[in-house]
Amino acid sequence: MKNFYSNGKLLITGEYAVLKGAKALTVPTTFGQEIIIEEISTGNIYWESFDDNGKSWYSGAFEVNNNEIKCTSENLNSEVTQRLVQILQAAHQLNPAVLEQSGFKVETRLNFDRNWGLGTSSTLINNIAQWFRIDAFELLKKTFGGSGFDIAAAQSNVPVTYQIGKNERQVLKAHFNPAFKSEIFFVYLNQKQNSRQAIAHFRNQPQENSDVLIDKISNLTLQFIECAELSEFEMLMEIHETLISKAVQLPKIKTQLFKDYPRKIKSLGGWGGDFIMATGGEEEREYFRKKGYTIIFNYEDIIL
Repeated sequence: MKNFYSNGKLLITGEYAVLKGAKALTVPTTFGQEIIIEEISTGNIYWESFDDNGKSWYSGAFEVNNNEIKCTSENLNSEVTQRLVQILQAAHQLNPAVLEQSGFKVETRLNFDRNWGLGTSSTLINNIAQWFRIDAFELLKKTFGGSGFDIAAAQSNVPVTYQIGKNERQVLKAHFNPAFKSEIFFVYLNQKQNSRQAIAHFRNQPQENSDVLIDKISNLTLQFIECAELSEFEMLMEIHETLISKAVQLPKIKTQLFKDYPRKIKSLGGWGGDFIMATGGEEEREYFRKKGYTIIFNYEDIIL
């Protein structure tokens, strides 16, 4: 029996712009996903996924026939099944030896709500890549696509900067540990953002000044890391929000939902869903609770 674990992620800086080559800051979370693989005598794959409450939310059976992976259970037309077939097929193509002689019983276990957008897909990709002994970034490229920052976070136990170059990606440890982190917290917006739709929206925007945006966001990322004062951190949050708002042609989340919030708010990842980062103390946390946003994490409760 083998088991692998991958960390979830939050993208602190560089959302959208990371796709064009900007340096982004991503942090692994205390939440993640485990995969447990048991080799069995039959040639099939029996898959079951469990949520953070230990409840089974998906199960399926698959067979490998002429190097093609097919679902043999009743839910063969479900979106989850089709996506899983795609991932397993891509992994099999990258390393056919894994499924040549044995079958497997596979369990995946999340320790966070799969609607939170903390990396249900990226942790799965990274876990399957570990199982198949293949490059997780290559597997991501063949399946979900995206920049790959979430894979970098899945593989790290510390914050990292992530940047896509022309011929390679750069993943470097970042000494991001704000002295004022007790004044930073994260709020779930009660809706999951579709990453693929968010990426598509960004790619459809005019890109005339993308080089300027990349440089500005890359510099901001370094400033976020080096920042020593909360007031400066809040200023950087506001500058970043303004730049990305203009680039994606979307209003800031503060403008949309929290106009009267007294401190600063920054969107994370695809705008309009998942988590935001906010500054303030208990009074500011209570502001969000009163508006119905009750899933709130202190910095140290969510960032590894």
